[in-house]
Amino acid sequence: MANVTIVGFGVMGRAAGRLLLDAEHALRVSDPAPASLAAAAEMGVEAVSLGAVADRPGLVLLFLPGPDQIRQVVSGAGGLLATAKAPITIVDHSTANPEVARDMAELATAQGHHWIDAPVLGRPQVAGKWTLPIGQTEGALEAARPVLECYAANLFEIGEAGSGHVVKLLNQMMFGAINAMTAEMMAVSERLGVAPALLYEIMMASNAATVSNLYRELGKRVSEDRYDEATFSMRLLEKDVRLGLEMARAAGLEPKVGASVAALNEAALEAGLGEEDTAVLWKVVASDG
Repeated sequence: MANVTIVGFGVMGRAAGRLLLDAEHALRVSDPAPASLAAAAEMGVEAVSLGAVADRPGLVLLFLPGPDQIRQVVSGAGGLLATAKAPITIVDHSTANPEVARDMAELATAQGHHWIDAPVLGRPQVAGKWTLPIGQTEGALEAARPVLECYAANLFEIGEAGSGHVVKLLNQMMFGAINAMTAEMMAVSERLGVAPALLYEIMMASNAATVSNLYRELGKRVSEDRYDEATFSMRLLEKDVRLGLEMARAAGLEPKVGASVAALNEAALEAGLGEEDTAVLWKVVASDG
């Protein structure tokens, strides 16, 4: 049994937390959001302040929105490194850029802690079967593996700190492309007099190679005109694709498809759709011109 604290007890954090409880790990959570604290209480999990997270040795799992929040939680005033009283292993399951992972790993190791970036590939409903691409400081994964295997079926050791985020951002750029093409297809369909719901029904019946698991989910939401209670929000997808573009540009590449996707995502945020499910993007395309 390991001491585990989850920082960021949203949808993904709760999915992992349930499986950690099933495995009888000693679990605590830290999250300022009332809904997250209520979920923790309902699950019988102790909630602690951020300043109390690193008061015991063990694993700290981060499920945070992005790089700014990671820096604040790890290296900010009152964060993990400022308050640690014992050696900890920080496991970042967020989606961020490789630079923040490398920076945080350097700071952590300088104080005798371990760092792992292991962003999640998989939806919350398939927790237990997640895939984790892993970047790490030397020897970090050994002690963390039994905990990670509670909710991930596949652990891929990619390389040094930051490597996990490289893989995740590439995955998110693909996600963005599929989301954008689904949006465009639905908008064109409606413009030509074929209801998006009917198009979805036909494609689902076809078993065509174009019918991916992501399209199944996106198309169903469009056909039902249902975008609340987002599985994944437009705001998060915009952030992920933008970080992917920045990463590619830093490597000397200019992604053409990625740039087009990013522009559509930005338009969705400008239209006030940031908290809606990514399937809502088709409305942005349909309203163009």
